[in-house]
Amino acid sequence: MDLITEPLSFAFMQRALYAGLAVSVVCAVIGVFVVQRGLAFIGDGLAHACFGGIAIGLYLGTDVENAVWMAIPFTVLIALGIGFVLRSSHLRGDVATGVFFSFSFALGILFLGLRSAAARPVNVESLLFGSILAVSPEVLNVVLIVSATALVVTLLLWSRLAYAIFDPELAAVSGVPVAALEYLLLGQTAVVIVVAVKTVGIVLVSSFIVIPAAAGRILGTTLARATMLAVAIGAAGAAFGLVASYHLDVPTGATIILTHCACFAVALALSRR
Repeated sequence: MDLITEPLSFAFMQRALYAGLAVSVVCAVIGVFVVQRGLAFIGDGLAHACFGGIAIGLYLGTDVENAVWMAIPFTVLIALGIGFVLRSSHLRGDVATGVFFSFSFALGILFLGLRSAAARPVNVESLLFGSILAVSPEVLNVVLIVSATALVVTLLLWSRLAYAIFDPELAAVSGVPVAALEYLLLGQTAVVIVVAVKTVGIVLVSSFIVIPAAAGRILGTTLARATMLAVAIGAAGAAFGLVASYHLDVPTGATIILTHCACFAVALALSRR
């Protein structure tokens, strides 16, 4: 028990645990729908769109802390743009996401280069990889509020959202607002990703959406079971990875993702029996 209680005796570790669990749970729930829709790549695309939004905020004179929040509307617009291209063309989700991915990241690099030479230097590494151990009480509150809101919205629309994602043609005939629900899912994913970037960085955040959801889908025979498994894998991976990284003195975000990957490998092995 000392292996668990020792690291959690520190306030920063407690905040990291709460933030990690909140991000893992909400990303796992949303990820089940995203993976089913064939948009697994969108997490990475929106994370890099967030980079573009942050760069615009920095160009306008804000600091890194506030620039992340300014990235929310930009990232939501990119998500809605991806949804529009998907619905108005015959392109696959990965193609549409790839286009916006490239545009957003290039725009971010452009605006960073346009900043004044006298502007405060930006630690790009911290944006790319984040630091869940550095989560402040204010950021933790935002993470918890956004995660709880996203979970409530998803649960309230659960049946309609599932119907729209699994059988959009029949759902549309039945009067379900498929387009609106899809845009809502994309916009909600964008907001969650921007908030999660504050904890795990741009590079790793998409893994929280894809890996637990993919593992849950492998083992789950129904949407509800796949979601519960994804949540369990996401939360357990976050908790175990956090504690393991403390004792091994290695980067926390990477340890959590590798734990999720190990769970995915186990799920894949079990499915082949």
